[in-house]
Amino acid sequence: MEILSSRILLRPQDPARTQAFYRDTLGLAIHREFGPPDSPGMVFFCGNGLLEVSGHAASNAGPAHMSLWMQVRDVAAEYQRLDAAGVTTLREPRTEFWGLMEAWIADPDGIEIVLVQIPQDHPLRRDQR
Repeated sequence: MEILSSRILLRPQDPARTQAFYRDTLGLAIHREFGPPDSPGMVFFCGNGLLEVSGHAASNAGPAHMSLWMQVRDVAAEYQRLDAAGVTTLREPRTEFWGLMEAWIADPDGIEIVLVQIPQDHPLRRDQR
């Protein structure tokens, strides 16, 4: 299978609230908007991927476990900023045994977001050529 493009799709309980969270609270830039003006879908830039927030969750849909992984430059600073903004925090920043610094937060529907900082000496930063 050849993948030409991809993005994560979220179908939240309250699209406007969730769009505001990703746009205003997290500060993700909008790639495009589509659909009716009173209830548009939004696609956000999310690092080297895209995140689409559109439509509504099915009322009988149970929550599947999903988390978003977002690399940031300073995980402690972002965690503090988001905590002060009233975002649901799940776990304070700490260095994992695999060497990445992680903090966990949640969006308005409880989707886990892993904020990650890659230390300068981590193997992910090595030149792979």
